[in-house]
Amino acid sequence: MPPETQSARMRQLCALAPVIPVLVITDAGTAPDLGRALVAGGLPVLEVTLRSDAALPAIRALSGLKGAHVGAGTVLSADDVARGKDAGATFAVSPGLTDAIARAAEDAGLPLLPGAATASEAMRARDLGYDMLKLFPAEAIGGAALLKALHGPLPQLSFCPTGGITVENAPRYLALPNVPCVGGSWIAPEADQRARDWPAIEARARAAAKLGQ
Repeated sequence: MPPETQSARMRQLCALAPVIPVLVITDAGTAPDLGRALVAGGLPVLEVTLRSDAALPAIRALSGLKGAHVGAGTVLSADDVARGKDAGATFAVSPGLTDAIARAAEDAGLPLLPGAATASEAMRARDLGYDMLKLFPAEAIGGAALLKALHGPLPQLSFCPTGGITVENAPRYLALPNVPCVGGSWIAPEADQRARDWPAIEARARAAAKLGQ
């Protein structure tokens, strides 16, 4: 799948909801209930970060969930791309972009949301065929002001800012013309996952789904 096709698919996914929950799952057994709460709350695109031993089993558990689009996040290598695809991920998210990850995503036919933190990185991604990118770590590198500045010289690029995004600052990002969605970890904090407080997570999802309206 060439990068242009990958980006087109990522744009479709990013248009489904204003927030993509960024999930750190430590107990794969809770994944189905967690996924159902998020989808019921109006957030169907889920990023499961490869930061725990439970991540790949959680992706497998979520991959068959009706209405959910499950991706592998924190993809750092070609092997991560392959493992995510094998577990059932339908897209991948990386904090940056390397030649190895780009080739692996193309070979696997897996849509990739590659990260960029500077104008040069965004331009390199554009030259490789990607026009839907992840801005990371968004708040630490200039946030909404940076995205507003990038839109002038690079109007063809869109971003999903992630890193430091909260329910309070998300609307500021979503008001920008080059931001169709944001990535946020506040929707499903690990404490609520451990407590199995699915109503609280669903309530946050419902509130997040209304952001940017």
